[in-house]
Amino acid sequence: MNSLIPEASGRPGDDPIFSINAEANRRRAAGESVINASLGALMGDDGLLATMPVMFEALAAVDPRRAAAYAPIAGPPPFLDAVRRDALGDGPLFDRSVAVATPGGTGALFTAIVNFLEPGQALYVPHFYWAPYATLASHTGRAVETFPMFDAAGGIDVDAFERGLVLLLQRQGRALVILNFPCNNPTGYSLDDGEWRQMAAALERASAHGPVAVLADLAYAHFAEERYRWARALAPLSDRVTLLAAWTASKAFAQYGARVGSLVAVPKQPSERAAIENALTYSCRGTWSNCNHLGMLAITSVLVDPALRARADAERDALVTLLGARVVAFNTEARSLGLHYPRYEGGFFVSVFTPDPAHTVAECAREGVFVVPLDGAVRVALCSTPTADVPRLVAALGRGVAAAEAVAR
Repeated sequence: MNSLIPEASGRPGDDPIFSINAEANRRRAAGESVINASLGALMGDDGLLATMPVMFEALAAVDPRRAAAYAPIAGPPPFLDAVRRDALGDGPLFDRSVAVATPGGTGALFTAIVNFLEPGQALYVPHFYWAPYATLASHTGRAVETFPMFDAAGGIDVDAFERGLVLLLQRQGRALVILNFPCNNPTGYSLDDGEWRQMAAALERASAHGPVAVLADLAYAHFAEERYRWARALAPLSDRVTLLAAWTASKAFAQYGARVGSLVAVPKQPSERAAIENALTYSCRGTWSNCNHLGMLAITSVLVDPALRARADAERDALVTLLGARVVAFNTEARSLGLHYPRYEGGFFVSVFTPDPAHTVAECAREGVFVVPLDGAVRVALCSTPTADVPRLVAALGRGVAAAEAVAR
């Protein structure tokens, strides 16, 4: 007799992306020339993980006795203040906000899901979304509902977003909307000012049908041209809609392994502040208890010390420039081949549309190029692709898409 509960018995043991990454690494170790555009970590053009030296100096400078001690359950107050300001900028949203520490952005998403949705309800995301959203939803007894992300002109489909949100509110009485912009994973798409204003208007109208919480997943915000567009657009709704932000040091400070993150919340009314703060802290205690104290102390020093902050900004700017060169190269090569993909101005990923993602992935893998299948597209991790390899990558994608189109015909 199986000791696992039935729900847990058939779960996969590994994330599909990590399985693709493992196959790419196996073939590279066997001597094959491989382009691994599957894993979402920023690599230098030398193929090694890109890092920010200031972070390691900050980590080394922390008093070992402080680092070894338990952190406060909600997180050290100086860390939370620094993160709230980094996520929201200065202004009224910062003044009203609360926050808790989480193990990376994934922990922030988990905390939002269990506090702003009841079991059995669905979170609301675009059709193209980061796959672990579904894992988090399933694992917490929730579900995922999507709306078509793009309209016929290739922009965000605001009408579809609003229609679906109103129907969801009518069915379940509340909604948690997750918007992974700027630099959406997996498409690389960022909303412009006009699109954010349209989304804000749709959210305001929909909020008449029930409580709405909107979570901005800011995983890639520091790699965008403008990272506070969402806050400016949604701030006028903050007395109608609960605003949340999932903040993480993984990409912004190239500290994937530190697992330092935060869920920031802007309550609609001052009377909600204590209840939301208590609820989020309760979730921390009931899951991971407290977070990586060393990492939070180091991140705090980099965020609040002017000299360290300036160095971090300069080092990150170099990484943004590195990635930006790949974005330019991709756009140049992909347009020349007529590939169909969303507007791509920056970010770790871009998605190329194809009628048969599995066939496209298989054709690319035959050439030693590894990408990730989606529903209607393949995800390409330019973050892990050296600039010199972009032409080969795009050429393989072109042949893979063409092969899929031939099969579809």
